[in-house]
Amino acid sequence: MPHIIVKIVGQSEENKKMIAEALTDTLSKSLSISEEFISLSIEDILKEEWVEDVYKPEIMGKPDNLYKKPGYDPL
Repeated sequence: MPHIIVKIVGQSEENKKMIAEALTDTLSKSLSISEEFISLSIEDILKEEWVEDVYKPEIMGKPDNLYKKPGYDPL
């Protein structure tokens, strides 16, 4: 029963719904499970808070959990 957390900057509600549908569909197919077992939340992050709220604690702070590294370095 996976739960996906997406932290994102500046997306419309319509885009968030499309993102949720696409990720849910992809995970369902990848794990061969019904979509009913998947939950997903989207957290809005202010651009000016990205480094402190996401980049440092989630990306730099948890390298063993990072399966797709970003192609940018905001530091």
